[in-house]
Amino acid sequence: MQPKVMMKKKNISASKASLILFLCQIVSALDVPLDSKLLEELLQPPTITQQSPKDYIVDPRENIVIQCEAKGKPPPSFSWTRNGTHFDIDKDALVTMKPNSGTLVINIMNGGKAEAYEGVYQCTARNERGAAISNNIVIRPSRSPLWTKEKLEPNQVREGDSLVLHCRPPVGLPPPIIFWMDNAFQRLPQSERVSQGLNGDLYFSNVQPEDTREDYICYARFNHTQTIQQKQPISVKVFSTKPVTERQPVLLTPTGSTSTKVELRGNVLLLECIAAGLPTPVIRWIKEGGELPANRTFFENFKKTLKIIDVSEADSGNYKCIARNTLGSAHHVISVTVKAAPYWITAPRNLVLSPGEDGMLICRANGNPKPDISWLANGVPIAIAPEDPSRKVDGDTIIFSHVQERSSAVYQCNASNEYGYLLANAFVNVLAEPPRILTPANKLYQVIADSPALLDCAYFGSPKPEIEWFKGVKGSILRGNEYVFHDNGTLEIPVAQKDSTGTYTCVARNELGKIQNEVQLEVKDPTMIIKQPEYKVIQRYGQVSFECIIKHDSTLLPTVIWLKDNDELPDDERFLVGKDNLTIMNVTDKDDGTYTCIVNTTLDSVSASAVLTVVAAPPTPAIIYARPNPPFDLELTGQLERSVELSWVPGDENNSPITNFVIEFEDGLHEPGVWHYQTEVPGTQTTVQLKLSPYVSYSFRVIAVNEIGRSQPSEPSEQYLTKSANPDENPSNVQGIGSEPDNLVITWESLRGFQSNGPGLQYKVSWRQKDVDDEWTSVIVANVSKYIVSGTPTFVPYEIKVQALNDLGYAPEPLEVIGHSGEDLPMVAPGNVQVHVINSTLAKVHWDPVPLKTVRGHLQGYKVYYWKVQSLSRRSRRHVEKKILTFRGNKTFGMLPGLEPYSSYKLNVRVVNGKGEGPASPDKVFKTPEGVPSSPSFLKITNPTLDSLTLEWGSPTHPNGVLTSYILKFQPTMASRQVDIATQGWFIGLMCAVALLILILLIVCFIRRNKGGKYPVKEKEDAHADPEIQPMKEDDGTFGEYSDAEDHKPLKKGSRTPSDRTVKKEDSDDSLVDYGEGVNGQFNEDGSFIGQYSGKKEKEPAEGNESSEAPSPVNAMNSFV
Repeated sequence: MQPKVMMKKKNISASKASLILFLCQIVSALDVPLDSKLLEELLQPPTITQQSPKDYIVDPRENIVIQCEAKGKPPPSFSWTRNGTHFDIDKDALVTMKPNSGTLVINIMNGGKAEAYEGVYQCTARNERGAAISNNIVIRPSRSPLWTKEKLEPNQVREGDSLVLHCRPPVGLPPPIIFWMDNAFQRLPQSERVSQGLNGDLYFSNVQPEDTREDYICYARFNHTQTIQQKQPISVKVFSTKPVTERQPVLLTPTGSTSTKVELRGNVLLLECIAAGLPTPVIRWIKEGGELPANRTFFENFKKTLKIIDVSEADSGNYKCIARNTLGSAHHVISVTVKAAPYWITAPRNLVLSPGEDGMLICRANGNPKPDISWLANGVPIAIAPEDPSRKVDGDTIIFSHVQERSSAVYQCNASNEYGYLLANAFVNVLAEPPRILTPANKLYQVIADSPALLDCAYFGSPKPEIEWFKGVKGSILRGNEYVFHDNGTLEIPVAQKDSTGTYTCVARNELGKIQNEVQLEVKDPTMIIKQPEYKVIQRYGQVSFECIIKHDSTLLPTVIWLKDNDELPDDERFLVGKDNLTIMNVTDKDDGTYTCIVNTTLDSVSASAVLTVVAAPPTPAIIYARPNPPFDLELTGQLERSVELSWVPGDENNSPITNFVIEFEDGLHEPGVWHYQTEVPGTQTTVQLKLSPYVSYSFRVIAVNEIGRSQPSEPSEQYLTKSANPDENPSNVQGIGSEPDNLVITWESLRGFQSNGPGLQYKVSWRQKDVDDEWTSVIVANVSKYIVSGTPTFVPYEIKVQALNDLGYAPEPLEVIGHSGEDLPMVAPGNVQVHVINSTLAKVHWDPVPLKTVRGHLQGYKVYYWKVQSLSRRSRRHVEKKILTFRGNKTFGMLPGLEPYSSYKLNVRVVNGKGEGPASPDKVFKTPEGVPSSPSFLKITNPTLDSLTLEWGSPTHPNGVLTSYILKFQPTMASRQVDIATQGWFIGLMCAVALLILILLIVCFIRRNKGGKYPVKEKEDAHADPEIQPMKEDDGTFGEYSDAEDHKPLKKGSRTPSDRTVKKEDSDDSLVDYGEGVNGQFNEDGSFIGQYSGKKEKEPAEGNESSEAPSPVNAMNSFV
């Protein structure tokens, strides 16, 4: 099509025609993904990221900081010019450059004078790929001079005359703010009669006797240096004459009948007319041949000042002010011309090309007068820059063809006219890179059957790689209508089925190489509600149950949530949520409503609802309670722009009084078929005054409500269309959160249709960098809810406001909110990491906080990664499992619990922001001290005998240090096998026989004693005392104990019983004798521990007294080393 058009245009030259053909064939530039690892590896020319404003007014009392920050790969070096010549900072001891930065700091506070550093500064950032330059930064120290001394004569004025009190403030930089006050530092009252002009003078349209005073004082406030200068007080004395002569208006300022005014596009236009006269004149403004611009026009200073914001060339023209009172009028015409400093139409953008490709840089700007466009290459005018055969300059366009790596450079476009200039850097970066796939390997994608599946293959390469997809490792290439192949490498399966599950391989190739990556796709069965809750009607105090039985993919874990009227269930124990049902006990009227069952999985969500109607049990069968019948005969009266009166006739209440009426409306213009709640009134009321919004086609309906429930809606009323108007409100929930390090995403909640108040709803989005003396930047967008500002510095605050407008004008001025441009990963790691080991399982780690500027985002906290390197007791390494502890906020220490004793650990610390984690600090090694060992791994008994046994045990699973000994503790227990012989028959018989024999013996002894003789047994006992039967000891009253040779048998190996076979109390404080009840213990043959009862002795023998029972090793505590 293009050549045919060219043939019709006879005036196009052959060279121009060939240029147009060439531009049609240019290959689009490469897009470099915002992958941090990729960006760190790719070479890139310098880019200026931060610089001081063009007109930089500094405080002469403080150090001068001239900002110049840039990024590039390799990192750029910086140099400066001052007034067009090289500025050698090494020769000036007061000037330093920040490390890894181009920012200059001029040390005024150590004796320097700011006036000596006035001038025009320019920064150059350079690396092997090119050089970027900053704007010309004009440094000027602020000035706040004193008033010149002058002799002020008192002003004597006749009542009714006009008066001008001149301020004439000293010329400062920047100009001061003027205000008038009295000796008590109170602002002088102003009105239509008395007001301050734009030049600071105080104007009296006519003076009155109350104007007499001697303390009219003009003050000049110099904001930059925070100083206020005061003029000498001016005296005014008003003398009265009778009668006071009235006068028609005369303009005090401006003088004459006409004047001219030049203003720049985008600025605020201020026009002023102040008139004298009695009575006080009233000022009115008009634009000859047109109207004052709506929504941008404001009147100030009692309408004496006309203010038009954001002026454009269309605001040029003649503006007339008219001063009028009862005696006549006066007027003045101001001819306004709007000029324009250069502004961008198309700013040049960075260009990334492959060797042999073509591209172009376009620089288009407008202004009044039309700006001149000039190009520089690496900061040098392109006419004297080194030649590049691949480059051709054609006015505002540079065309590149068959570029090579040496073609990389930074180009500057300068657009200038008499009112200012624009300077933009744009680099051409020629890269030759083999393909890289940025999507993680074996990434798992899960989707629900019959829904789209998007498999990513983010890539980069130069030249741009070709992307192919395969299913399986060795499958055939994917083609056909069942797949969609996106330019960014993504494979889309529009309708994924179960058989779509599997491995997919992405292959990226260019002339420098090939690479592939595999991803996994799993297609899951959809979640379904196979038994939905059903509509229920229940009487009060009854019980009702809703079912919600689901079917889901076996690999997905569903969660079921019940809602009442789209809100959480009441916190009431009457509501019982089961696995697949909801039961409500003891139903009340408040339980009436809609109940919804929502089933969520990680991939899908389904829901089903049912209505519960609660009714009262009828007192008698004859009375039927029901919902009321719907109202009827709706009528609209008293229609106004913002209100209307609605009336209706109630329907039958069906034995339950109507408690209230609910009024709903439909907007047939914006949301036909959707009914919204408007208001409600008591059941005794049948009319209501309704507030309306502009530009809405209203229909109304009424619903009656009684204790049983709501009636059906009435028939809709007639429609009523309200007139259009400016929007009453602005969008809500305005936020500014960057999604990338170089952008600011401004979002808001759009106005609903009926809130637009008129056709043509749009939004004016404005932003400016906070704490920087920038003007607001504004765009007007369609009825959307998001706008992205590109090219912002990383994580800086912005002031943001979003204002609604329609075809009739703007909404009120919106509130400003603070947002931030996008975050980037933190730049540095925490330093000075120190570890203090508190005990064997707890350590405390300290670190120095990172500078907030290097966080490059919202500081969320610090993460401590720590892991066990090895156990010091075993000297064996194992799989390293890193643990992570997160400490919120700007903490500089944290506790590490749960450490293993006697182990070697490593840790590092990283700072975290909203984008992610920063680099790790160097690994810090620390060791935990020894701790208490765990119990032996086993304990068993071998070779038990009557008086000895052998114990064996295993080493503890966690020695937690160097083992030095084992401690064995024991205690006796009662015998578990005892026979109650007192209940045996043979025993009872034997005892009876013994008792009978004893009785007979006693009788015989009694008879013999009475006869006075001795019986033989007694004589024998007296003559031959049994040596084994010892008498009671006289010293302590105790009986001697039985001794047996068996007591002298030694213990088995391992026992440490003393040689005298007596366990002394002092030998062990942990003897089980202290915990038992005087029991001597033994072991059964199966190793179980039993005991035999023995009475506890009142006093232990000093030594040598041995137990009457066989000794056992369990009578002692044994210590093994």
